[in-house]
Amino acid sequence: MTWHRVQPWVSLAARLGLGGIFVTAGWLKVTDLAASGRAVNAYQIMPYDLAMVIGAAQPFVEIVVGLLLLFGLATRLAAWAGAVMMVAFIAGIASAWSRGLNIDCGCFSKGGPLPPGVTPNYLPDILRDVAFLAMAIFLIIYPVSRFSLDARLDRPSAALAPDDVLEEENSEQPSERRRQRL
Repeated sequence: MTWHRVQPWVSLAARLGLGGIFVTAGWLKVTDLAASGRAVNAYQIMPYDLAMVIGAAQPFVEIVVGLLLLFGLATRLAAWAGAVMMVAFIAGIASAWSRGLNIDCGCFSKGGPLPPGVTPNYLPDILRDVAFLAMAIFLIIYPVSRFSLDARLDRPSAALAPDDVLEEENSEQPSERRRQRL
């Protein structure tokens, strides 16, 4: 098997996996936006009012990014948004860890301060988010995937089948299949 035949399937798996993660994380928080705000505030990085606004908006942003990825619509843009969020999440967790905060990251829960005597283990959260970041970066580089709305809407680059991409890279003239679509 060659990469140009496998890549759209790998991108599909990354797109569906990351999209599902964002929809799930957002959905778990959207039922209690005040708790989501308190979870962001627990990181003690920004003023309370700003933390509450970001906490209330975050679940909706996660759901929108997740749905875009699941449907394969604006895949590269959604992957960029996901990558930015993952970097922010990793930085926030690392900051909480380095400052000795005793909080639940709030990634798939309401988050916030942990009860006395409960010690967080931040390393698995950071490693998980690094894996999600890698998925987002992969989609930024390789947004073309199977079963995407980008391809159905014939968006540039995302609409080309892998064979078309290789053929056009090796030729000055567009491929016959591509000309027929134009």
